[in-house]
Amino acid sequence: MFAPKFSFEQEQQFFLDIQQSIENKSFERLILSQYKGDLADLEKMTFRMIELQGQPTLTCLYHHTTQDITKNYVMDEGLEKIAELLAQSKQANLFTLNQDIQLKKNKKKAMLNIQKKQASATKVEQHQHNREKQRYVQQHSPFLKHLGITDEKGQIIPSMARKWKQINKFIEIFSNAYEQIDASQQELNIVDFGSGKGYLTFALYDYLQAQDKIPLITGVELRSNLVEFCQNVADQVGYHHLDFFEGDVRSYQPDERGLNEASLYPSARREPRSSDLDVMIALHACDIATDFAIHTGIRLNASMIMCAPCCHKELRPQLKSPDVLQPMLQFGIHAGQQAEMLTDTLRALLLKAYGYETKVFEFVALEHTSKNKMILATKRKDIQQPDPNIMQQIQALKAMYGIEKQSLELLLQDQMPVENLGCKC
Repeated sequence: MFAPKFSFEQEQQFFLDIQQSIENKSFERLILSQYKGDLADLEKMTFRMIELQGQPTLTCLYHHTTQDITKNYVMDEGLEKIAELLAQSKQANLFTLNQDIQLKKNKKKAMLNIQKKQASATKVEQHQHNREKQRYVQQHSPFLKHLGITDEKGQIIPSMARKWKQINKFIEIFSNAYEQIDASQQELNIVDFGSGKGYLTFALYDYLQAQDKIPLITGVELRSNLVEFCQNVADQVGYHHLDFFEGDVRSYQPDERGLNEASLYPSARREPRSSDLDVMIALHACDIATDFAIHTGIRLNASMIMCAPCCHKELRPQLKSPDVLQPMLQFGIHAGQQAEMLTDTLRALLLKAYGYETKVFEFVALEHTSKNKMILATKRKDIQQPDPNIMQQIQALKAMYGIEKQSLELLLQDQMPVENLGCKC
């Protein structure tokens, strides 16, 4: 057996805890993040146990900036790889049946944080390599019946099968991103702008509660009938920290207790949440409502921002085709696609300039719309001023296309006049 060398005693102890959890079959997963080694674009690594050809095997999902790669290791080789990557990562989280252990380190010291779990008779499931696709929301969850996704017997209603898939995809994206910020945090304050009928809002609450977290979630919705409906469902299923209020993204005030009380739905009985924010969600906020939502997330220093933009209207009238692109952009559909890509590129760059690691990728389309792009941003550092190099990139793009006004940039510069947000779609 190899004998790995570590810089800190706590690091050595953490590795021994990994070995012990594997030996006593309590190991669930290991996440190594804030990687500082030589592998280009590697962000984090997630190790799990599977069974291949009857043998226990360590499988690792390597999360890169633009792709994910899975590699399988026999046990000794896997432990050597864990030791190597652990030495090159600033944070590690070990999840077992009995306890969760977090290791954080810098150049001078390392710290261990251990959280015990209640005793459980559940044994670690040895997943088969061709196992069934993981579901992040349990089909028997009571909120699904109230929202019309399952029937009285807990079976998915055929017409809601696509919605069921969308819910799980959303939670999968959230789960992977959340592991990158602070998987040990017990309470999460989350605001969902444009919560609608609450499909994803309820699913997120249900998922976090199943992870032994305390989700403090606020759904903000313009339509009073949906606010009342969702609040009634939350009360019926006993989701006591899930509240719905009538309002829009501009009703959430960063410098007050939470929502503007004048905008609250009259029947809401609870007080608004505090101004502290961990996660900001805005799926299909129309046109510049997405910019207002992102601005709110940045101003409140949210650890995670999840947006699915739609109805990109602001830049299209301003767009001036560069000479070399005029043959392509003379066709209306291409000009529209270019305006959408430019809009979301500027949003993503502004998020990066303000300290967020940002990805733009395809998301399963929500019901009644073909818009399926998501902007996912996770906080990486606190900054006093936006990154000047990225701001230069933004100005170069604006100059190339003749863009004079972009709402998120104006909001971040406190130059945005009060105006309507546009349609709700």
